[in-house]
Amino acid sequence: QVQLVESGGGLVQPGGSLRLSCAASGTIFSINPMGWYRQAPGKQRELVATMSNGGRTNYADSVKGRFTISRDNAENTVYLQMNSLKFEDTAVYYCYARPLGPRGYSDYWGQGTQVTVSS
Repeated sequence: QVQLVESGGGLVQPGGSLRLSCAASGTIFSINPMGWYRQAPGKQRELVATMSNGGRTNYADSVKGRFTISRDNAENTVYLQMNSLKFEDTAVYYCYARPLGPRGYSDYWGQGTQVTVSS
């Protein structure tokens, strides 16, 4: 009943910036939390950043100081501003959300958007 759609991925040079967006649609009362994970080929999916409905954030150590997560709760949308990008940031980035619907909380994942950092 809930769909997550990511956008904003692409090819960027080291040191560059990129902004990802994810919009949730469906019958949603609230989303707690909402955020981003990433997965490189052959590697385990890892947390990048999440934010609670009240604005509390959780960042992976590898992205602290470079990435910033934000939310527009009225539009059920989460953003990830990615600055000072490195080769190691190359991965498929997945939006994650735990929306509250008529039947309680459930976990949802987006289809993923590719971020490639290359010179």
